[in-house]
Amino acid sequence: MTEVIETVWIPMPDGARLAARLWLPDGARETPVPCILEYIPYRRRDRTRMRDESMHPHFAEAGYAAIRVDIRGYGDSDGLAEDEYSHQEIRDGHDIVQWIAGQDWCDGNVGMFGKSWGAYNAFQVAATRPPALKAIAPVMGTDDRWREDIHFYGGCLANDNFWWGSIMQLYNAMPPDPAIVGDTWREMWRERLEGARFWPAMWLEHQTHDEMWRRGSICEEYGDVEVPVYFFGGWADLFRDTPFRIAEHLTGPVKVMMGPWAHLFPHEGAPGPRADFVAEVIRFWDHWLKGIDTGLMDEPPLRFYLQDSAPPSGTIMHRPGRWVEEVSWPSPNVAETVLWLNNETLEGAAGQGPALSICSPQTFGAAGGDMCSFAIPGDMPADCRIDAGGALQFRGGVLDAPLEILGQPRIELTAAADRKQGFVAALLVDEAPDGAQTLVARGFCNLTHRDSDTEPSPVVPGEEMRLSVPLYGTGYRVLAGHRLVVQIASAYWPILWPAPEPVTLTIRPGSSALHLPLRVETPDAPEPRSLPEPPRRGGRRPLTHVRDGSMERSFHTDLTDGATLHRFFSDGGVFGPVGDMRLDDIGTVLSDISDRRYTIHADDPLSARATMEQTASFTRDDWTAKIHTISEQTATTTEFHLTARITCWDGDDVFFENEETFTIPRNGM
Repeated sequence: MTEVIETVWIPMPDGARLAARLWLPDGARETPVPCILEYIPYRRRDRTRMRDESMHPHFAEAGYAAIRVDIRGYGDSDGLAEDEYSHQEIRDGHDIVQWIAGQDWCDGNVGMFGKSWGAYNAFQVAATRPPALKAIAPVMGTDDRWREDIHFYGGCLANDNFWWGSIMQLYNAMPPDPAIVGDTWREMWRERLEGARFWPAMWLEHQTHDEMWRRGSICEEYGDVEVPVYFFGGWADLFRDTPFRIAEHLTGPVKVMMGPWAHLFPHEGAPGPRADFVAEVIRFWDHWLKGIDTGLMDEPPLRFYLQDSAPPSGTIMHRPGRWVEEVSWPSPNVAETVLWLNNETLEGAAGQGPALSICSPQTFGAAGGDMCSFAIPGDMPADCRIDAGGALQFRGGVLDAPLEILGQPRIELTAAADRKQGFVAALLVDEAPDGAQTLVARGFCNLTHRDSDTEPSPVVPGEEMRLSVPLYGTGYRVLAGHRLVVQIASAYWPILWPAPEPVTLTIRPGSSALHLPLRVETPDAPEPRSLPEPPRRGGRRPLTHVRDGSMERSFHTDLTDGATLHRFFSDGGVFGPVGDMRLDDIGTVLSDISDRRYTIHADDPLSARATMEQTASFTRDDWTAKIHTISEQTATTTEFHLTARITCWDGDDVFFENEETFTIPRNGM
């Protein structure tokens, strides 16, 4: 019988207390067991409660203590949130591990896991080398905050910097629960509200690869992570390159599983097929925390799902393909093939032809979906033909046999631009016999960062440059009868913030090329162990659906003024239109509504505007709290302008109001 303790207080050396929820297997107080830690900001008491129930009780059933800790400044924990992955957060994480090891229910062995934020700080805490931490299982996170996070892609400003930072504006304003912290909850809430910073503006003050982004990036010193690592990721997720880098550079045991999934745990993964993450990670814990030989470490360490060609769609629930395994990275089964960008063709030999130019409309990128899919209907890339007229296209020949791409493609360009700053957007596309175009991979290059991400340098208009455009990693099988297409553009809205002026790119054919990592099957290679769909596990998930939600994901052009609007409205928050839900065992009703809008005119990059409006509330018989936020970002040729507004209610009374504006110089963005 699992013992569930709603709130455990973990003391920190400076006197702060962090709130945790604890699951203990039967007999753990008499015979201590290893412990599994998850450490994130998303409120263990309410907003991740149901998600936690899908994993932590099952760890306890397998003979582990399982603990879910709220980061300082979130949920019911003391203190203020300074930033994602702050020095304080990682120090606290180190101290949490050691505190766990000293409890009478723990045998001194600790494992750590988490998705997204929890993957980041699993890496980061491991790098501090707490003696009790024996292994980590990061799910969909990164080793490099500059190259592969929500802020910058290829040195270009990502609009995710704005919208995800606005999500955190809301989370940073949420109150502790009076049922846990008592009468001090209002004092704690006001302290959070008065101490909060608007993170999109704070992040935007760092437009180069400076110390802020190096903090928490374990790629700065891979040797700091010595414990075994099992990394789980997905091709529809944001973090597609990290598994290749850690497999190559970490010195300890590394396992990787890359599925077709969006930003979800593999046992809830979409697109399918799903994998039983709970069972898989228990095998990992059993090996490294209990010393049981499960056979897991005898298998090839790297497992990738090779996705087959499929029709383009913004909503994909299942992706055809197959699992393959590799014994190391770089893999002896993968070799680079070069295809040259000639005169609108993609060929095996360099050719000649006139220079090709493109000035993309600022609306190019409408088919792009989100860089990080949550498997919400409509958030995956649609048919690339929607945008094709705004790019240079280089089309390969019809394939006689399938091509298996595994790794990180890149495009090397000889190019010139007619402005002092701008960027290249490059897309690798799978074109079906009927002409439908499915995105395979994409990448970007800020022209002012062509030589350095730390010291941007203006472009000399008209002067040719050598540019390297890395595309994100993928596992993809292009079927026979299809052809590869490369699209090159000078805009990518709404994924990237536009350059200050429309930019014309000129590409020299015959000196620019696509570098493809192609996989060849090893003769007589054994079939990978099968990964059956995860079973329906029992457990307490007491939840009542109180009110239906709704959703809109659309883009349209107003033909009266030429403005194009991309909108994602969700009555239910970032994970879809779930409406209002009551957590029956604590009696709290949760409500989340968000409205994200991106507007631009095709001929005017300075018309770009991003807005985010959100409402969140907590309702219980004895408690009602509501938060409403509005944020906005625009730009001139030289500056970014941001506004952040917040209003909070305690019951029917306004508890807090604030509005801030920010002006931040552009630095090559």
